[in-house]
Amino acid sequence: MSVIYIVEDDVNIREIERYALKNSGFLVKEFGCGKDFFKALENKIPSLVILDIMLPDEDGLNILTKLRKTHGLSKIPVIMVTAKTTEIDKVRGLDMGADDYMTKPFGVMELISRVKALLRRVGDIAQDTVLTCADITLDTERHTVRVEDELCELTFKEFELLKYLMINEGIVLSRDKIMNQVWGFEYEGESRTVDMHIKTLRQKLGDGGTVIKTVRNVGYLIE
Repeated sequence: MSVIYIVEDDVNIREIERYALKNSGFLVKEFGCGKDFFKALENKIPSLVILDIMLPDEDGLNILTKLRKTHGLSKIPVIMVTAKTTEIDKVRGLDMGADDYMTKPFGVMELISRVKALLRRVGDIAQDTVLTCADITLDTERHTVRVEDELCELTFKEFELLKYLMINEGIVLSRDKIMNQVWGFEYEGESRTVDMHIKTLRQKLGDGGTVIKTVRNVGYLIE
């Protein structure tokens, strides 16, 4: 089940958001300031963050910047929420790494719709710290991969690629989706980058690499 963190100092707004999200089947944790939010991140990485800009201890944009610069937190989906309505404020938030932007007041139906759409687009990253598929075990905290209990040395991108495939086990992922998730939307390389990394990943995984399947003219999946 997806875990949503709400960072909002307005208790009334926070309660409305919590009620709507819980009724839609999400687990919710609330924070009134950035300090409590970052402390919670030490124990659990959420599926998505709803982040207000105007907070008592730290500006929401500063919090967003910290997330995007921190390894292990940089890809958490973030929806910015603010009372500011000018276009330049929205552009600034999106340019700094927000995945979506909502202005107060907003309806709960819109909130739920945007949360679900964003989770579909990026995938739920709040997985167990240890992922397994056949003989492959990937530990996201220790950043290690083992095949039949033998340590497998991977580059950072190979690790991220394998993790993305394992999180979406059984789902066909297009090259574009893989590029966007692993290399980022601004990466200017060609799609063959994915193919080359898949090739080396299979080689390094040895017999374990057979779980990575090629779907002709589409992309890859792991099963």
